[in-house]
Amino acid sequence: MIWYENLYIGESIPKRHAKIKRLKWKINHNAGLLNIYIIVLGRYGANLLEIIPTRELVQKYYPKQQLYVVGIAKGYEEALETAAGIVIDVYKHTGGFGVHKYLLNKEKAGDRK
Repeated sequence: MIWYENLYIGESIPKRHAKIKRLKWKINHNAGLLNIYIIVLGRYGANLLEIIPTRELVQKYYPKQQLYVVGIAKGYEEALETAAGIVIDVYKHTGGFGVHKYLLNKEKAGDRK
């Protein structure tokens, strides 16, 4: 699993660094988190983003290594709002819907600083 540096966080998740770090650890180590969803870059076809409940990640066959996590939210409704916020952010900055390209370029630009 790859984590986006400037992770989009749902409103009901505390923004404290320690809390986010602990959530990431739990997700990476299959500590079953109820009602927590990750938002990942779309892996199939024209999908911009995918919303995945963390309870699915506990399954051994789940291809976690292929996931590029760009957001975390508590509850499905909040995950939808966070995903919409990501798409709106991309549209505001680019005038298009190239979510993959925008987020990956934004992260690369951050690496150069």
